[in-house]
This record gives sequence, C-alpha cells and structure tokens, in this order.
Amino acid sequence: MTNTTPQTDQPTIAEAPITEDEIFRAHEGGKLSVELGAPIDTQRDLSIAYTPGVAQVSRAIAKECDLVDKYTWTDRLVAVVSDGTAVLGLGDIGPRASLPVMEGKSALFRTFAGLNSIPLVLDTTDPDEIVETLIRLRPSFGAVNLEDISAPRCFEIERRVIEALDCPVMHDDQHGTAIVVLAALKGALTHLDKDIAGLKVVVSGAGAAGVACSKILQAAGVPDIIILDSKGIIGEHLDDLNEFKADLASWSNPRGLSGGAAQALAGADVFLGVSAGTVPEEAIASMNDDAIVFALSNPDPEIHPEVAARHAAVVATGRSDFPNQINNVLAFPGVFAGALDADARRITEGMKLAAADAIFGVVGDDLAADHIVPSALDPRVAPAVAEAVADAARAEGVTR
Repeated sequence: MTNTTPQTDQPTIAEAPITEDEIFRAHEGGKLSVELGAPIDTQRDLSIAYTPGVAQVSRAIAKECDLVDKYTWTDRLVAVVSDGTAVLGLGDIGPRASLPVMEGKSALFRTFAGLNSIPLVLDTTDPDEIVETLIRLRPSFGAVNLEDISAPRCFEIERRVIEALDCPVMHDDQHGTAIVVLAALKGALTHLDKDIAGLKVVVSGAGAAGVACSKILQAAGVPDIIILDSKGIIGEHLDDLNEFKADLASWSNPRGLSGGAAQALAGADVFLGVSAGTVPEEAIASMNDDAIVFALSNPDPEIHPEVAARHAAVVATGRSDFPNQINNVLAFPGVFAGALDADARRITEGMKLAAADAIFGVVGDDLAADHIVPSALDPRVAPAVAEAVADAARAEGVTR
C-alpha cells in the first residue's frame, strides 16, 4: 500500500518538552469516562433505557443467552487486566499504581480501534486467583488483554485463561511486541534486500517479550536464534534452567554457542534487545555487514541508537524521539478489533503473523532505513490489521 500522506505526526526531539504539571493535569480524575449510546432526556427515554423497558431485553437474553452480544456492549468490550507486577520501566508497583497505565491502554483501544475497554487491576499475584477471577467475570466482557504481569507467571496465566475462556485472550507484553518486531524486521529486510531464511538473530532478554519475539521469529522462518538472559547464552549446555528457558534451549542456539553477548553477536545479522541490560559498542561492531539493531528497552535502549548507527544499517528503538519506533499500539488495537469482528474464539499464531504482514504493508513506497514501520499515529494501521486478523481467523476456522 502506498503512503500518500506526509508523516507529519512523527514526534521529534525539537518538540517542546513535556512538563510534570502537564502530565498530572492530563491524568487528574482519570483518562476514561462512560459515554451513552443513546440520550436519556425524557421520561420515555428513561423508561426504555431502564425500568420497565429493560426488563424485556433481560427476559430475551435469559431465554437466548447469545442475544447478550446484540443488546449489550460485551461483544466489543476488552478487559485490560493486570496485577501490576511488571509495569514497563517501573517494575512491581502493585495494582493501584498500575491503574493509570491500564487506563491509558483502554484509551488507546478507543482511539485507534473504536473499541470499548475497561481496566481491571487485581489485588493478587496468585495465578489461581487471577484465572478464577476472570472466569467469574467472563459474562461482562468480550476479550481479555493481559498486561504488565511478570514472567514466568505471565506464561502460565495466559495459557490457563485461554483454555478457560471462549474469547480472544492475549498478553500484549508478549505478543504485541512480537508482532511489531516481526513487522519491523520485514521492513528492514526488504529495505536491505535480505532473506529471512539466512538470518542469525540474537535476542537479549528471556522474559515475556523475549520469549514471544523469539517464537514468532522462528515461526516466520528465522533459522538461527540465540537468546541471552542475565547469565549469558541460553542453551542445552546449561542444567539449571526453569521449564520455560529449558523449552527455549531445546530449539534455539543451533550452533551450540556458550558465553555472553560478545560470543553471540560475533557475525550476527540482527540484535533484538528486550531487556533492561546494555550491550557494548564493540559487540555491535562485530556483527555482519548491513546489521539490524532493535534496541527496545525504555527509557534507556540497550545501546544508544546514534552509537548503534555507526555499525548498523537499520536501527530501531521503543522510543518516540528516534526513527523507527517499535510501539505495541501498532498491533494490539487492530488485533483485538479483528478478532472481535470475526467473532473469534481465540487469537492464533496465524492471526499474529497476519497482523505483522499488515503493519509492514502500510509502509508501502515510503520504506526507508529510518521508516521501516508506520508511525504509531498512522490512522491506516488499525483497520489494516483488523481486516487481516479477521480474514486469518476465518481462514483458520476459529470463529463461532
């Protein structure tokens, strides 16, 4: 798809700095409100919206439960659920302190996909209690966006919620990041005229994002993926791995390397940073020609993008003040909109791959080293992703 609009919505360093007072004023009273679908201005309006008229709708739903999707907002309502244990850049701050972040997520759902959304922060970190709570609340929503739940608990919680609920469920810290990373990689490879089948990729970080990114890259055809945690290269040479890292070791690191970032990055094509660590310039310099560096930690990338650009052909970060921002907002609004449009029972790997293709497709003829993904504010992205995800859901037969 050709981009015919100038990218004037890209933030730049030249913008006026955001003040603390401006931030707090914007959050005062919260960022969300409930809007009416129809006005209640007269006695007639009141009688229709509430008693006695509402009783007829309730009786109809009691007789035919599927009518709840037609006569309530549940089929277009996403629950944004967190326990506040892994809030981006802040860590384990608890449910109350995480609520402004969840409100922001709901605001993005509304802005970019027109979806209703409600933040739910849970005062428990117990996976059993979190899963049970969502099972009990299931009649109130149509989809679940799990958010900012610490690893490795997030893997178990997501798996169990998906198994328990008959609706789309996705942990965005995992899969939203992975989808946009794959879209950005497609853009970088197309710009550099490289083939994904020959890549050597190093992923720094074995938490929620690192695991999901590694898996989606493997599914997309990357043959050689090395994953680093705080102790170094994950591989079958290690005997102290938890079950999740043991799974990574079973299919990654095909050359059987050991050591740290220096050993992993020597001769690599792609560096993907999704950890809070740093990587030395010398290690980036040891990568292959036309290297690709995605340093996504916020607020401090694993390597400063200007330093990485001395040695890499394409550089991306998670920040809005540098080119090529890899931002989850490119993925999750459209993914959930498409899943709900198709009345999907779940979100599949094929739907995620379709989302990545759609994001990359929006870039079109504007593809360049400093423009491998669309702007986070590009209004074309969410509709394109939603359409691709809905088509994939129908093709895979996961719709009701």
